[in-house]
Amino acid sequence: METLCAFLLLAVGSALTSPVNNPKELLMYPYGTAQGDSKNPKSDDGTSPEVSIALPFTFYGKKYYSLYVNNNGVISFGVNVSQFTPDPFPLDGGSPFVAPYWGDVNNVLGGDVYWRQTQDPAVLSRCTADINKYFPEVPFTAHWAFIATWDRVAYFGTASKKVNTFQAVLTTNEKISLIILNYYDIQWTTGIASGGNARTGLGGIPAQAGFDSGDKKNFYTIPGSRTADVLNIGGTSNVNVPGCWVFQVDEFVIGVTTEKNDCLVR
Repeated sequence: METLCAFLLLAVGSALTSPVNNPKELLMYPYGTAQGDSKNPKSDDGTSPEVSIALPFTFYGKKYYSLYVNNNGVISFGVNVSQFTPDPFPLDGGSPFVAPYWGDVNNVLGGDVYWRQTQDPAVLSRCTADINKYFPEVPFTAHWAFIATWDRVAYFGTASKKVNTFQAVLTTNEKISLIILNYYDIQWTTGIASGGNARTGLGGIPAQAGFDSGDKKNFYTIPGSRTADVLNIGGTSNVNVPGCWVFQVDEFVIGVTTEKNDCLVR
């Protein structure tokens, strides 16, 4: 019997279908060159350079001082990730990473991958407000944020006009670290090298969303990952905002009232 446990803030995995007052255009943090973003080169399975960050980001009890933004829908610590077909979490060791949508992106065929770190007061104010709204029991004032956005990116081998737009926001107050995953528009799940159909971008081994500590035991997988259901991730949430998933990821302490011991037994 394999027990997979993640201590997550609030309830996880609730699928939402009812209308809300948050239109998708308000879901995303501002991004693009006009915001001062850097942009990854046009390169299949490419990555950003190693990005030194202004404040350490604590992930599963370890502090990291740099990261990579990988074209295939992953932010990694320590090493870049070029793998395009997602393996199920927990991974068999390797780099710890956050995977907003780990799949076979090809920005040569369409779209851009943007990123920036910021201590801009307006951005930090929004991060603070969002976390305080979603998790009011957590005392949090953002000191730093990192925003990575995959904007209208195509899949490898595409013979269609389908593109995906999604985003990861990392934020910290130097003690508490959180990630916000935003899904604006998801139209495909799989590139052809992962068994997908060139015309539909579906089938094969679909994309995976979540995060993995790299220690072979601590991880979280958003429901629907590596199945056809991941196409509908923009309608799911753990904070009652369709297309938005939020997690505290610095460390998970049993007994804290703002956390839930969410265990899956196989």
